[in-house]
Amino acid sequence: MRRAVREAARATMYLVKSVALSIASYLFITVLLFTATGAVAVIGIGLLPETVLLIRRLAGIKREMVADRTGRPIPEAYVPITGRRVRERVRTAVRDPGTQADAIWVAAYYLYGNLGLLAVPLWVIGLPVDAVWCGLLRRRPVVLPMIGWLADLDADGSRILLRPSPKAALAQRVEQLAATRADAIVAHGAELRRIERDLHDGTQARLVSLSMRLGLAKRALEHDPRTVRELLDAAQDLAEDALTDLRHVVRGIHPPILTDRGLTGAVRALAASSGIPVTVADDGVDDGPRAPAAIEAAAYYIVAEALANAAKHSGCERVEVRIARTRKGLGVSVRDDGRGGATDTGPGTGLLGIQRRAAALDGRATVTSPAGGPTVIEAELPCVW
Repeated sequence: MRRAVREAARATMYLVKSVALSIASYLFITVLLFTATGAVAVIGIGLLPETVLLIRRLAGIKREMVADRTGRPIPEAYVPITGRRVRERVRTAVRDPGTQADAIWVAAYYLYGNLGLLAVPLWVIGLPVDAVWCGLLRRRPVVLPMIGWLADLDADGSRILLRPSPKAALAQRVEQLAATRADAIVAHGAELRRIERDLHDGTQARLVSLSMRLGLAKRALEHDPRTVRELLDAAQDLAEDALTDLRHVVRGIHPPILTDRGLTGAVRALAASSGIPVTVADDGVDDGPRAPAAIEAAAYYIVAEALANAAKHSGCERVEVRIARTRKGLGVSVRDDGRGGATDTGPGTGLLGIQRRAAALDGRATVTSPAGGPTVIEAELPCVW
């Protein structure tokens, strides 16, 4: 009996919030009508994008309520309202399928949002005064569960209206791919500049010096054999240095150790060369077929960058690396016990490079680093095993 009362009370709280949200929808209907009138009169058209953002927040509150009630989250699918010109922002706001769905929900909620008020008479009918002392729900055991039914009806209706349509999901996906492509282009350009810089400052300079020494040795061949030997020795050293630089550049493109040892072996080599104690856990990565080369290379560089950041900035004493074969692809986790506070993902930072490297492969990378630690970098790289 008490369980039924608790459930009815929980449903009532949901319905109270729903009624409050319904009252807010009345206000938003008024704002929308004002904005539409202003737009027709070319006055206040700049309010439209801001009004849309407010409606999105209202719909977001309802999504959280429904998720808390049902245990099933409702995903969002919005096109970001960006652009310097008001016309661009208005065009995006009007054409966004997710916003259109929110507007339909607000209009519908204007009509059915006050269903929660029915909970008041149900409580009165279900719990008469004498029932409190003579056994709860003994007389009317069916009435109070109807409050939960009302709450479920409200939640199901909102779920149907607020869930992303295929068109909205497609529009969001297009935006994500456009952003990912832009990040990939930036990352690719930075990688090309790095390779060009390494070749110019290292390999090219050594090869030019090597050519000069060989030319001098050729001139001194007949009249100064001792000088020739010294020049050839220096040329040999330069050739070896140039080969070392080339190997470094090649490792920057695709580490040969991945081909030789696989991802687990390559990560263990990174851990062994780190200046701090690093433990590596492998959850089935070497079992079965290997991940594509691009995925393995991205995972390798994410671990390398995370270890470098930990050694430079975290002040940690230990790092834990975990690579795992997941249902969606390859999972990478790097956790250190340092001071935390690693939140700078601005241009030129290692954290931004990690996120861009994952995004370029349609993956994701997250950084959790509260003050005092620990810092956890997690990446999910999609692939088919």
